[in-house]
Amino acid sequence: MAAKSIYYKATLLTVFLIAFFSNVQAQTQTINGKLVDDASFAPIGGATIQMANYPGINTFSDSLGNFRLMGVPLGRQSIIITFAGYEPLFLSDLLITAGKELQLNNVAMREKIKMLDEVVISAPNRKSPNNEMAAVSARTFNMEETKRYAGSFGDPARMAINFAGVVSTNDTRNDIIIRGNSPNAMLWQLEGLNIPNPNHFGALNSMGGSVSMLNNNLIAKSDFISGAFPAQYGNAVAGVFDLRLRNGNKDKHEFVGQVGFNGFEAGAEGPIGKGKKASYLVNARYSTLSVFRQLGLNFGTGGGQPDYYDVNYKVNSPVGAKGNLSLFGIWGRSSFVSLGKDYDPDGQAYGNSYSNRFADYETNITGLSYKHLLSNKTTAKLTVGYSSTNEWFDRDSISTLKPDIATPDWHWKFSTQKYSAVFQLNHKLNARHSLIAGVSNDYTGFSILNKRIYAGVHDLVIADRQRGLNLLQSYAQWKYRMNEVWTFIAGMHYQYLDISQSQSIEPRIGLNAKINNRHTLGFGFGMHSQMDNLLNYTVVTSTPSGNLYTNESLGFIRSNHAVLSHNWKLNNNTSLKTELYYQSLYDLPVESHPSSFSTVNLGADATPTLRDSLINQGKGRNFGVELTLERNFSKGLYYLLTTSLFDSKYQGSDGALRNTAFNMGYVINALAGKEWKFSRERYFSISMKISAVGGRYLSPVDITASIADGEIQFIEEEAFSLRQSAYFRSDVKLSYRKEYRKSSLEISLDLQNVTNNNNIFRQDWNARTGQVVNNYQQGFFPVPFVRFTF
Repeated sequence: MAAKSIYYKATLLTVFLIAFFSNVQAQTQTINGKLVDDASFAPIGGATIQMANYPGINTFSDSLGNFRLMGVPLGRQSIIITFAGYEPLFLSDLLITAGKELQLNNVAMREKIKMLDEVVISAPNRKSPNNEMAAVSARTFNMEETKRYAGSFGDPARMAINFAGVVSTNDTRNDIIIRGNSPNAMLWQLEGLNIPNPNHFGALNSMGGSVSMLNNNLIAKSDFISGAFPAQYGNAVAGVFDLRLRNGNKDKHEFVGQVGFNGFEAGAEGPIGKGKKASYLVNARYSTLSVFRQLGLNFGTGGGQPDYYDVNYKVNSPVGAKGNLSLFGIWGRSSFVSLGKDYDPDGQAYGNSYSNRFADYETNITGLSYKHLLSNKTTAKLTVGYSSTNEWFDRDSISTLKPDIATPDWHWKFSTQKYSAVFQLNHKLNARHSLIAGVSNDYTGFSILNKRIYAGVHDLVIADRQRGLNLLQSYAQWKYRMNEVWTFIAGMHYQYLDISQSQSIEPRIGLNAKINNRHTLGFGFGMHSQMDNLLNYTVVTSTPSGNLYTNESLGFIRSNHAVLSHNWKLNNNTSLKTELYYQSLYDLPVESHPSSFSTVNLGADATPTLRDSLINQGKGRNFGVELTLERNFSKGLYYLLTTSLFDSKYQGSDGALRNTAFNMGYVINALAGKEWKFSRERYFSISMKISAVGGRYLSPVDITASIADGEIQFIEEEAFSLRQSAYFRSDVKLSYRKEYRKSSLEISLDLQNVTNNNNIFRQDWNARTGQVVNNYQQGFFPVPFVRFTF
């Protein structure tokens, strides 16, 4: 009955918002963009841009590569871009709305190896990544995909769960597991900067959180790479999110207002100054969970009170005829209060009835980049940045005799400040040869304190340190297009960590063979390394002579990753991709005495698990096969069917081969959507998703030790020997779009977990009853969403 009540309230709200707006005749729209060479990033002037179905609607790019295609009809449209000496480009099913001009930043074109008299336009839905050096396991995505997929909430990480090789079985967070690796083993980049965890409630111990701070209204075409990535990326062994932000509209002011799961949101963009060459783009958001709670909608927070707000921005300005300056950033803050007296066991994933919990997080990311065209074949880019994170957590234990008395029993405070500089040089020798080289430096200052408090008075300090560390990275890459069939990529990455005086030299290679218009083979291999989680360098070892930091000498975690890929183009819109991979992990931090502990399992829980006296002697391996059947959006229909079969094992210092915490074994995702056009102004769409994932492996609980300690303790000799039940979830998203004369209205209803499946969230320890309890994830809940652009 409760689920039906929630459904009726959300449906009534959606119907009311549809009826709120009046009907006005729609009009045409404009596409703005910039064309660049895919290797040198030099602008392409004089190219022809025309509509596929309306050849009379066309324009040309200017000397700086900019173009403005006007009079484009609303709806799904396709454009053709041609230029002498370059391969024609076909961009299909672009969404054109009345409320906003479409911005296509840095559309890359590839130079022909051979000059042909006949112009042949092929690959109508080209999904090649921004990074031309990515040979395998790379997937591009854009803002529309983050909005289109059911259950994604506009979050790039939740959207990526649909991709092959990616797993998440936690409905309350967006941590992702790539090919059996820890969620901490991935890299986030924003406009070329290595950035910290860009999520609300994103602990230093993880690379995910409950809600993304990244606003999808600002995201341009970006890359997601799940293994054997190019030499440009370092300090990661699993995958890369390479995010790009679009520029604001430099010709007119535009605005957006929306409300949904991610919050109340308002945004603006437009030109700066009279010359209309510079632009700004800013979006601000405030959480809506407290409002939804009043409507009876529960998002797994029960009696807890989460709040968050964030700002995303970018300012872009040309500097003369050859330079470009950009200022960009993200700022966000989030907090959560869970009081034992308000705990709801039926609808709250975090907390319990016998403790109070207080958490507060703040993240700031700021970057300034300058790009300069040194010649028609060479581009240089310098980016400097500053980022900081602050995380506070306190927990009180509530007295069993006097519930109004609470005694502090846990406290941590983590702060970091990172100063970054990145320089990159792109050079194109000719149509066959291109080079990329660069260097980056990240200096991170930190202040870490983590302690348990016994009986409110005695402190057990686990981590306590203030200092800094420096990570220096450099790389060089070469791409050789042998002919129209074969492409070879070679690169080298180097990095040095000063705190442990560790260094790593990492060769990377890639090979692609386009057998014909239907089949493409790919191979990629890379050595990769990553510094351990920052918290491990701050763990205290108490001795009679004082505190020691026995993890200070920890070197890099290392990996060899090989991928074999086959892409079969079934028709112009549909492809079947198969990838086989094997990843060998070594130099994993483990305990110096024989045990099952390894940092390869960190990230399985948001609470940090810290040990001292670690050494780089652990091993691990991941292997599997991935299948992807995808139909790109065409004629209103799209689908994405992925299957991953994998195995993930590790060895601690005791030498036993065990399952990792992330060895689910299989994941199957089926995602499909259809859009109907009722008139020139009205559109309706439905998106459906089904996910089935093998259960996680857990360690048996040591009841005696848990009773004695008051916290959950495990039988480490039997680590990860028990398996949870399998995870299953299905989502449905209903969407309606209405075009007005100078505005657009989008309304959707995301029906989460429509089968109301009871998926286990995690094991917890009830200190009062001395029992292990299962916490369950969210049941069925609907999420309304409204977006208005003008």
